[in-house]
Amino acid sequence: MDLVIRTARPEEYPALGALTADAYLGDDLLDFGATDPYLGTLRDAAGRAAHTELLVAADAVDDRPLGCVAHVLAGSPYVEISRPGEGEFRMLAVAREARGRGAGEALVRACLARSREAGHTRVALSTHPRMVSAHRLYRRLGFVRAPERDWEPVPGERLLAFLHEF
Repeated sequence: MDLVIRTARPEEYPALGALTADAYLGDDLLDFGATDPYLGTLRDAAGRAAHTELLVAADAVDDRPLGCVAHVLAGSPYVEISRPGEGEFRMLAVAREARGRGAGEALVRACLARSREAGHTRVALSTHPRMVSAHRLYRRLGFVRAPERDWEPVPGERLLAFLHEF
């Protein structure tokens, strides 16, 4: 693998926020496009890093960030659907030019490993229905749909839940 998974550095936060926002915009995942209120949250990598473990998939040669994800543990204000004994991750994003290199899979595997190390028995996540390539990745890594945990962060915006059991 030509990737390294590591914790994000403060000087990278602006670029990681932009990477995340660009990935969501580029994949047409925001209902209001460039005016979507969720863009501020996506761009706020520093805020995520203050309350989660912000992980980066970096190029092993030049250390350039290719993707990132927020690994969330109990008690974090970033918890959405996880319950006691469960880890969670959010805002998985890979730069368009880096797709196909395994960055998304490596980041998900890192979240699974960290949740297991923390003593969790399961990892939960919620995802937009249009994130079909992510759904394929999650299923391939052992996640299963948990429709009983589907939810709406805002009325009319339904997110799908997936769980991975250890």
